Amino acid sequence: MAPEPEDEIKDEKNPRPLDEDDIALLKTYGLGPYSTSIKKAEKEIKDMAKKVNDLCGIKESDTGLAAPSQWDLVSDKQMMQEEQPLQVARCTKIINPNSEDSKYVINVKQIAKFVVGLGDKVSPTDIEEGMRVGVDRNKYQIQIPLPPKIDPSVTMMTVEEKPDVTYNDVGGCKEQIEKMREVVELPMLHPEKFVKLGIDPPKGVLCYGPPGTGKTLLARAVANRTDACFIRVIGSELVQKYVGEGARMVRELFQMARSKKACIVFFDEVDAIGGARFDDGVGGDNEVQRTMLEIVNQLDGFDARGNIKVLMATNRPDTLDPALLRPGRLDRKVEFGLPDLESRTQIFKIHTRTMNCERDIRFELLSRLCPNSTGADIRSVCTEAGMFAIRARRKTVTEKDFLDAVNKVIKGYQKFSATPKYMVYN
Repeated sequence: MAPEPEDEIKDEKNPRPLDEDDIALLKTYGLGPYSTSIKKAEKEIKDMAKKVNDLCGIKESDTGLAAPSQWDLVSDKQMMQEEQPLQVARCTKIINPNSEDSKYVINVKQIAKFVVGLGDKVSPTDIEEGMRVGVDRNKYQIQIPLPPKIDPSVTMMTVEEKPDVTYNDVGGCKEQIEKMREVVELPMLHPEKFVKLGIDPPKGVLCYGPPGTGKTLLARAVANRTDACFIRVIGSELVQKYVGEGARMVRELFQMARSKKACIVFFDEVDAIGGARFDDGVGGDNEVQRTMLEIVNQLDGFDARGNIKVLMATNRPDTLDPALLRPGRLDRKVEFGLPDLESRTQIFKIHTRTMNCERDIRFELLSRLCPNSTGADIRSVCTEAGMFAIRARRKTVTEKDFLDAVNKVIKGYQKFSATPKYMVYN
């Protein structure tokens, strides 16, 4: 009697479990007559190889080398000796690019120019006009593309680790922070706003003001905020002994900045090189002026909506050359003045954030006792208050320590303060 369709469906839903004989039968599926013996032999070979490696004492992964038993030092040495050293040249022009018979004009310094082909290890897409290449000494064929030559002293100016200063640590510069963010962050984060309006964002910013008002501090906060590469140059670093060296460093600096995705170049103490041009009859200052003119030239050379922003800081904006200050090069001038009462209170709170202070210290009273003082002076007051507490062997800083510190720093160091003098220039 044939089974009914309902029973068939039931059997499909609950299939009978496999017993041991079925499993043994399935295991033999696809096996040849010698499969088990081959597997056994392979396992033995693996174990033996592991034992040999353990006895050798060197794993391949440790050194990246083959086992010492497989080394052939003689032939390696011979190969190294046969390999010729390459010469550095510059590829000046490509003839018939993107074709089978393309040729390359290279310029080997102090020797000659040659029209050459490519070596075996290079593809045509690797080589561009104007790049440095390595060529062999026989046929002068291009063997390897080389990175652009940038002076190590310029490369060292890049700030690798992010500064740990944020906008919250810059006290009393609310307006200045706003202006700086408009110039630096907006074009990088929202370039479409400028495109819609059809204007170019400002290229550079000049921060000026008396010493200790937070110009460099704000630049460090900007570096922390953006993921852009931050290059910090101190003006006096670009003053070099030999003719043309400073200008070359500036060129390489901007060349390096262009190669980054986004870059902020910060010139600190720019009055060291940006002074107004004059002729002293001896020509002593000509080299400094050349460096400044190269900066002026580079500022004109790059696109405002590009990836480079230039920040400059100085205490003496009156000494700078007008060519450097004109709109189109440094569009924004941000003045860092002396902090007002509210700002001084805020700066006190910032510097005492990490200090072990008593409660209910009247920061506003302290701020009133520090008229015409800069952020640096207030930081010095906080440090001195800490020193008074250490001297008295206390673990907390009291209000009296702060009052003593104000007397010492603000009143006592009055004769060292250059703020009034610099306020005249600014």
